[in-house]
Amino acid sequence: MTNPTVRMARHSARHPWRALIGWLLFVALCLGAGITLGSAPATTEDFRIGEAGRAEALAAEGGLQQKPLERVLIEAAPGTGPLDRAEAAAAAREITARMRQLPEVLAVAEPVPDAEHTALRVDITMKGAEFDGKEHVDALLTQTAAVRAAHPGLLVEEVGSPSIGKGVDKLRGDDLSRTEVIALPVTLITLLIVFGSVVMAVVPLLLALSSIVAAVGLSMIASHVFPDAGVGTNVILLIGLAVGVDYTLFYLKREREERTRAAGRRLGTQAVVELAAATSGRAVVVSGLAVAVSSATLYLADDVIFSSIATGAVVVTLVAVLSSLTVLPALLALLGARAERRRVRRKPVRERASRTGRAGGRITAAVLRPVSAHPAVTFAVSTLALLALALPVLHIDITEMSRETHSRAIPAMRTYDRLMAAYPELKAMHQVVVRADPERAGEVTAALRTLADRAGAEDPAIGGTPALRTSADRRITLLELAVPRSVNSPEARASLDRLRGDLVPRTVGALAGTEVAVTGEVARYADYPAHQKRKLPLIIGALLLVTFVMTVWAFRSVVLGLVGVLLNLLSAFASLGVLVLVFQHRWAEGVLDFTSTGSIGSRVPLFLFVILFGLSMDYQVFVISRIREARLDGVPTRQAVLQGLSSSAGVVTSAAVVMVTVFASFAALHLIEMKQIGFSLAVAVLLDAFVIRILVLPSLMLLLGEANWWPARGIPRSGEPERPETRPVSVG
Repeated sequence: MTNPTVRMARHSARHPWRALIGWLLFVALCLGAGITLGSAPATTEDFRIGEAGRAEALAAEGGLQQKPLERVLIEAAPGTGPLDRAEAAAAAREITARMRQLPEVLAVAEPVPDAEHTALRVDITMKGAEFDGKEHVDALLTQTAAVRAAHPGLLVEEVGSPSIGKGVDKLRGDDLSRTEVIALPVTLITLLIVFGSVVMAVVPLLLALSSIVAAVGLSMIASHVFPDAGVGTNVILLIGLAVGVDYTLFYLKREREERTRAAGRRLGTQAVVELAAATSGRAVVVSGLAVAVSSATLYLADDVIFSSIATGAVVVTLVAVLSSLTVLPALLALLGARAERRRVRRKPVRERASRTGRAGGRITAAVLRPVSAHPAVTFAVSTLALLALALPVLHIDITEMSRETHSRAIPAMRTYDRLMAAYPELKAMHQVVVRADPERAGEVTAALRTLADRAGAEDPAIGGTPALRTSADRRITLLELAVPRSVNSPEARASLDRLRGDLVPRTVGALAGTEVAVTGEVARYADYPAHQKRKLPLIIGALLLVTFVMTVWAFRSVVLGLVGVLLNLLSAFASLGVLVLVFQHRWAEGVLDFTSTGSIGSRVPLFLFVILFGLSMDYQVFVISRIREARLDGVPTRQAVLQGLSSSAGVVTSAAVVMVTVFASFAALHLIEMKQIGFSLAVAVLLDAFVIRILVLPSLMLLLGEANWWPARGIPRSGEPERPETRPVSVG
């Protein structure tokens, strides 16, 4: 009762108002400091990956890097007949004049008609970095809207990476608002069912939301070390609501149990809070550290997006743990008298439940009967079922979700489709970038022209007119080759392989003393998944090590450490298999309202493994800690397993419902990769809570028997009770 967890709870319970005011000041300070310091967003340079990234760095060295580009498409308005070329030309001139007056615009190209003369296109190059274009595109969209209003017989619309990026951000924001509308009420209803009290149901939700607010401020500060790729707030909301409610739920449920046990022993509210801190409080610390350390393995991905995800997950998890150890005991102390009155009113009900021995509920008792009677059969059947679900992983196709996969609910994407139909040569391009001494610029240019000629003759995916540019200092030369194919199409990928593996080595690559690299849309969308595939084994290995070490540390058992690793792998691969079945094929499109890309987003498997490994430790620590407590009391392992499961099943089920609600709400998003992440995490939590922790884990522990605790010391032999005064009450 002297460990730091208990000491913190004791201090908060004795000085509840001081702890509550201190927490509110902490939240305000975190948010205020974050707003004052500001966020450091990721730059274009932070997103460079692989050979494509190296080529982009070479191009930037010579001032030839990609600039934010917008295109205005002029077509005949629906129902007005063929395009009036004279009016279209007038609209193009007006667009050109208006855009050239804007300080955000670097250059405006001459209008370009399509091959069928049914459309006219004006290209506008913006100033600044490519990644920053969406921050300044509003001025251009305003001018386009003015021209559209002046020419009602024409369809004048604007599209480009900046306007698409802006549309994606708006859609993501709208979607997140809808998820809050769904997740918060369902979470509150779940907590009302669990506690039967509005006050006790609101406490976890308020603590989770306050933790999220504090974490947002801290993440803004952390972004100056780990730049924010624009996903940090999403992750904080996703993880913060789940773990924040869960940790508070674990604590509150245990406090209620201790309060019930304390009846007749004249234990005060502070003593009850300390008992809860010594048990569930310790479990929360272990679980929170496991989630934080697991999330931190994402830094090994060497990718700004995953670094941003890791920062958000680590910060919000640690803040949620801090809230459950400080302000929650204070709130429990303030609400103690009210909880005591409710306990007295419900005493007969609780006594009847105790006499029946069904603390875990009828459903739990029904599930545990076959587990207890036939552990080998239960283990075999449930494990084989999970392995069957994991089989589709063998055929997983991981790709980078390109711009073409964005929802058509974004207006700019509908314009994009019409632009690509009129100008297919704009779908993608290869860029060959060469660095050489200035005096060799002529030799490099000649080699690149030879490359362009051979590519046009030998590569059926190449189209359009090649473009060649040289930097002012003549050190960097860039060749652009149009690829009128989808960036993720087999033809585009084959073209990239042909360029890198054959055409470049035979031409400019044969020049001694030069540095050559290939980038472009096709290369970007090919190199990123390849980079993730290379990093995946390293991160999974780190996750396995973290899971093993944390479990051994918590329970002093190598066997349980190995069990935790195996069960987490089983859960992760099973949920990934379900994801492949649902999203890589088309049979669930109507149910979940999406258009299948025939693949899984490159970030999804890694995100799923890391977050699931961390969150599954919540259930594992809570369930096994209850089993270990019973075993430390001298209860035989078999009975301890059933007793621990029975006492923890209710809170695990409630926690799982909360997490599934949060994650499933993300499955309703329009962005396909976010939809996949939300769906996979919801499935993973369902499998982990209702199959792994209730069927596989107890049946395996029953089969292992006393071997579960090897080589822990201090575990009494079966049937030998330990003296109550020497029994440790904290996990590990």
